[in-house]
Amino acid sequence: MHDIAQLGLPSLQNLSQAYRDASLTTSACIKNLLQHIKNTDRPEIWITRVEESALFARSQALDLLLEQEGAAVFNRYPLFGIPFAVKDNIDVAGLPTTAACPAYSYVPEHSSTVVKLLVEAGAILIGKTNLDQFATGLVGVRSPYGAVRNAVAAEYVSGGSSSGSGAAVALGLVAFSLGTDTAGSGRVPAGLNGIVGLKPSRGLISAHGVVPACRTLDCVSIFAKTVGDAWTVLRVAGQYDAADAYSREIAMTGMRCRHFEIAIPSKLEFYGDVIAEAAFNKTLEKLKSLPHVKLKSIDFSVFTQAAALLYQGPWVAERLAAVGDFFHSHEKDMHPVVAGIIGQGKNYDAVDTFNAMYQLADLRRAAEIALQDVDFLLVPTTPTMPKIAAVEADPVRLNSQLGYYTNFVNFFDMAALAVPADYREDGLPAGVTLIAGAGSDQLLAAAAQSLFPIKNDTAVAGQPLTFHEATIELAVVGAHLEGQPLNWQLLERGARKVMQTRTSAHYRLTALPDTAPPKPGLARVAKDGAAIEIEIWEIPVRRFGEFVAEVPAPLAIGTVEAEDGRWVKGFVCEPAALEGAKDISHYGGWRAYLASKG
Repeated sequence: MHDIAQLGLPSLQNLSQAYRDASLTTSACIKNLLQHIKNTDRPEIWITRVEESALFARSQALDLLLEQEGAAVFNRYPLFGIPFAVKDNIDVAGLPTTAACPAYSYVPEHSSTVVKLLVEAGAILIGKTNLDQFATGLVGVRSPYGAVRNAVAAEYVSGGSSSGSGAAVALGLVAFSLGTDTAGSGRVPAGLNGIVGLKPSRGLISAHGVVPACRTLDCVSIFAKTVGDAWTVLRVAGQYDAADAYSREIAMTGMRCRHFEIAIPSKLEFYGDVIAEAAFNKTLEKLKSLPHVKLKSIDFSVFTQAAALLYQGPWVAERLAAVGDFFHSHEKDMHPVVAGIIGQGKNYDAVDTFNAMYQLADLRRAAEIALQDVDFLLVPTTPTMPKIAAVEADPVRLNSQLGYYTNFVNFFDMAALAVPADYREDGLPAGVTLIAGAGSDQLLAAAAQSLFPIKNDTAVAGQPLTFHEATIELAVVGAHLEGQPLNWQLLERGARKVMQTRTSAHYRLTALPDTAPPKPGLARVAKDGAAIEIEIWEIPVRRFGEFVAEVPAPLAIGTVEAEDGRWVKGFVCEPAALEGAKDISHYGGWRAYLASKG
């Protein structure tokens, strides 16, 4: 059996592999993990922990399931045996929800939609984590349960408001965790603790059963060690939920496979932190050296103006609305800094709100124009990294600095992904964040894996989220096969590989001459046919036309019969091009033919 320490951080992928090769059971994982939590001795990370007896009952049930079903269990339960934690403003049935305010505490009868989905996928909940009270803060010190210390350097802030969730992943106490993100709370802890923070498109993950901060802006976020781990969780959690009025079905934009056009603020702000500035500049120099990357400087003032509205505009009134009557009757029970911020909501009226909404709409349009010719915006996740003592002495100003590159994102209806970059010269983490419009989630994940690779990551290419739109199945036979030179044309349109199969035994395959890249021609014949290897891909209907427009003669899109008898759209070849072309049907497929050529 593996000891958990031998696996390093108990990431989703290495735990899953250990379960698959039977070198670790879920019961052994939980036993070792509980000892690791005890040895780590970071009680401020947790507000509530699941009882050990319940954890072992859950893990033993999963062990039995694996024994009964074998490897098939991993298809039904994509998060089989994976330990996770949730921020304590997310409901879990039978556990208190405090939002880091004991006087506010209640025990929900039902779990939030997102927790329910994760548990149904086989994940094991370890506990609920500390946060800046009512998710108001980016520092992780505004909690009666204690300031959450940074996982790398304990005298520094962990970042908030999802402080405990970020530190728990960074310290290897769980494989992934849930936070929430209104102004950066799902990204700042990732940047300051050297992990991945995925803030999905707003409404992609249900917020039903989540204590709101600003309900029109809130997102549930994911912390993980790698982009692939976070993406695996998102594929489970990113489901439309009619119970959440802000949940929505979002069409994805697809990926970028060949080159990246990246926007960078023309004027960068680090508040005098020259070490943070040097780390980001080092990252930029690496990007500039890549032939497939083009950087474009843009005016960042539009984004900073929007960011200022979050706490210097009527959206603080939405925080007051979220807390409701509790604020008026329990203000003295709240953290004084949090109470002071939320109390400012009383200073705004409906006219202020509408005027601010008009201003925000103008800023959003200006931001769209600024980014219209690029794939995404790249910024430092945080401009600086303060110590806990400094934040406690100057709580509002230093907190505001941490939101410089984050506050505008939900205002502008954007997705964001925070990933580790080059460490600072003083050994502290330094992260960057990729940001683009709603629906860009896979684009950002694939770009991050390409530009900022993490050891032992798993690719997100070909693994789109659940399609919330009409799709069409397409059979490919040559240069569009997975791993072949033109496969990018499918990936960039958000296509997903459905299966590898063969045609019916009524086809011939030829190697077409003078094609670049080399391509085969597939033709149906009346006799002496063969079954030819194909892949069936699923592509959004809205992208199918532009894909077909790129298909060059003599190829065309027709209808192909698969081995199982179904007919799907697929690549065929004009008969005239087959005359004199080399017949390669006896190889059984394009890959086998290429392999024969060495």
